[in-house]
Amino acid sequence: MTQTGQPVLRFAPSPTGFLHIGGARTALFNWLYARHTGGKFLLRIEDTDRQRSTPEAIAAILDGLNWLGLNWDGEPLYQFARARRHQAIAEQLLAEGKAYRCYATAQELEEMRARQRAEGKPMRYDGRWRDRDPSEAPAEAPFVIRLKAQQSGETIVHDLVQGDVRFANENLDDMILLRSDGTPTYMLAVVVDDFDMDITHIIRGDDHLNNAARQLQLIQAMDWPVPVYGHLPLIHGPDGAKLSKRHGALAVDAYREMGYLPEAMRNYLLRLGWSHGDDETISTEQAIGWFNLENIGRSPARFDFKKLDNLNAHYIRATGDETMVQEVTALLGRRQPAVILDDVARSRLLLLMPALRERAKTLVELADGADFLFREGAPELTPEAAKILAEGGGTVLAKLVPQLAVQEWTAKGLETAARAFAEGAGMKLGQVAQPLRAALTGRTTSPPVFDVLVALGQKEALSRLGARAAANTKN
Repeated sequence: MTQTGQPVLRFAPSPTGFLHIGGARTALFNWLYARHTGGKFLLRIEDTDRQRSTPEAIAAILDGLNWLGLNWDGEPLYQFARARRHQAIAEQLLAEGKAYRCYATAQELEEMRARQRAEGKPMRYDGRWRDRDPSEAPAEAPFVIRLKAQQSGETIVHDLVQGDVRFANENLDDMILLRSDGTPTYMLAVVVDDFDMDITHIIRGDDHLNNAARQLQLIQAMDWPVPVYGHLPLIHGPDGAKLSKRHGALAVDAYREMGYLPEAMRNYLLRLGWSHGDDETISTEQAIGWFNLENIGRSPARFDFKKLDNLNAHYIRATGDETMVQEVTALLGRRQPAVILDDVARSRLLLLMPALRERAKTLVELADGADFLFREGAPELTPEAAKILAEGGGTVLAKLVPQLAVQEWTAKGLETAARAFAEGAGMKLGQVAQPLRAALTGRTTSPPVFDVLVALGQKEALSRLGARAAANTKN
């Protein structure tokens, strides 16, 4: 713990790719525990791989976290900028006899690994320079600095999720701390940064469990406090196989473009490996109040788009109309080419939002279902809508439009007029409503057609109806 007793957690992505769904869940769990305990949630960008780290990936990570609402405390820490600090720790270990210079050449190491393969042994550094005097090396020969790892006994990772995980020290070789060009390795940089950032809890994927054993040896060599570990089982696809792109292993921004709300994503990611009784729909406020590390499951969670869709539909229905208009507007503005809604289109969308939200599981479905509101003039017809208008629907409209034109322009008044027209013509209301729907929206399904008439406004609605009636009236 810090001097104030507050837990300090971190999310430490590598910007060699975009923020994927597993990383987002790791960030969420760290963020929730920090907010639950009144601690800190820090962000560290592990950009030591200079060839693969890109500004675009860093921007995408920051953007993805912001979209998910996972705000971090303070400024992000960039690992590469701290290389001198990492080097200083390696030099300190060397001076204290806890690390050593290894002058083994690439060819020697390859020959060593080839022998190990041939003998069926695990491939690990054999410690050939561990106890040799550096004076035995050729003058000016390049070297790496390796940690003098413990060679007997075992290293135990006390893990809140996995339990005690034991590693035989004989299987943990002397890892490299500094490369021959003087650059620090990932394993060194992570341990030093966690110490300097006062990290008390490390929650990350269980693919880092082996790293934890190696990092513990370095922590012990420096006599630093050991953080609390929690290694999360990885996320699998619905079939139980390792998560791949076909399952949903996509960048977080892909989910935004597919029309998922950040609230829904937070709720869904929370339930991928953490539970609170039988609760499925958990608000962010509840999650902060309830979250603990003990309720993280040990088994891999399974990604299920159907459950995500159902949760997203819930949040679409629960979100205020104005906010939903903002979300749809932003989504359309990000499309290529961008669709920019003017004040008229936004007003129409706001009026129909209560009906539109009931039919949509994603913002994309909602936006696509509302596209007839975003432009003037009769919309393009689907084949089904064209058939309705061609097979008598146009004639119905030609007779109905004059009666609608003189009605009070409210949903109730327009429905009353349509019912009266249908009864007078010996028709059912649906036989009148479907041609109206087809002409107004270009489709055979839509929100209630009399609400559509009101949302479009009298002038635009009558213009569309008149145009379709003229084009489809049978002589």
